[in-house]
Amino acid sequence: MNEPARSAFLPREEMVEKAVGRKQMSIGIPHDTRDDEKRIALTPEAVKILTDAGNEVFMENGAGQNAGFSDREYSDNGAIVVDTATKIYECDIIIKIAPFTQKEASQLRGGQMVISFMNAATMSEDTLSVLMRKRVTALASEKIKDSDGMLPVVESMSEISGITSVLLASEYLSTTSGGKGVMLGGVTGVTPTEVIIIGANTAGEYAARAALGLGAIVRVFDTSVHRLRNFQNLLGQRLYTSTFHPQVLQKALKSADVLIGALSTDILMPWFYVTEEMVQGMKRGSVIIDLSVDTGGCVETAEPRAIKDPIYEKHGVIHYSAWNLPSRVPKTASIALSNVFRPLMQEIADAGGITPMLKFNNGLRSGVYIYNGILTNEVLGQKFGILSKDINLLLAAF
Repeated sequence: MNEPARSAFLPREEMVEKAVGRKQMSIGIPHDTRDDEKRIALTPEAVKILTDAGNEVFMENGAGQNAGFSDREYSDNGAIVVDTATKIYECDIIIKIAPFTQKEASQLRGGQMVISFMNAATMSEDTLSVLMRKRVTALASEKIKDSDGMLPVVESMSEISGITSVLLASEYLSTTSGGKGVMLGGVTGVTPTEVIIIGANTAGEYAARAALGLGAIVRVFDTSVHRLRNFQNLLGQRLYTSTFHPQVLQKALKSADVLIGALSTDILMPWFYVTEEMVQGMKRGSVIIDLSVDTGGCVETAEPRAIKDPIYEKHGVIHYSAWNLPSRVPKTASIALSNVFRPLMQEIADAGGITPMLKFNNGLRSGVYIYNGILTNEVLGQKFGILSKDINLLLAAF
């Protein structure tokens, strides 16, 4: 009888499966207070998914309170709630909504990744200089693209802004808010109100849906016939559309009750679709809401304001001009943002950090405006006279 092989009884090393490139991250979420910002980037449910995957999430005390999420909800879902922002700004990734201030940027330890809205129109050179000096990699939320080439943060916030803009217009048309005393929409025997929308995009689409649902007459202007055609197909009905012609738009504005500006541009120059002269020709008590005011605006008389003080009157026309309009409904907006940022955070962790992620993710790369302290955004470079570098060339060196 053959003796069994001795090797059969020897202990063997346990085969442990490891995720390739997996890196545990620390994520910091400060309490946004700038411009009365009420949104937060991650909900308690998103925090639980991230912490269950081995990441650490540090929350500043009260960071989610204005969005309807308590510190207890976050701590119960794995977040570490701290009283001061010091620990927050030491994390690998700091994610917030409002653009960084100079004071916030100065608290960074350096060499980290930061995510927030960039808002090129309101970005200060001092803040940009500090971020570059800290050698951070900074991503603009509004520039990040998904695998389909869409802007998920912009799309989700545009849906909210479009619907909310019509609800606001309805409120400010009433005499109690200083308006002309008409109801947005119409009733039997009364001529419907007229709403002009500039921009056949997501914000314009949802504004049009809301206005049409109330019974208003809607006219849409855009620079592209293709977008206007798609716009009508999405709404499933024929409505007044026009490519941008100043004379046609000026004539339409004279009878309009509401103007909603939804067309944004990346070029920082004094050029507007609706000039001050056009606004002067509008009816007294009419309402203007410029949803693109954070990128320079499409109405000359619009100016970026905090959401706590967004109303002013010019040439007898009521202006609502807050850059963070979705912050009026912060819980809805925060859930929508979290749906974008939570998987993004985990993908970066799984990739082993931001640089490996950027190498293979063109959409994320499009959101970078500073890479390791080097400016990569041409618009900011032109604004401040700073030489910007191509992110693709910089990544080729790593």
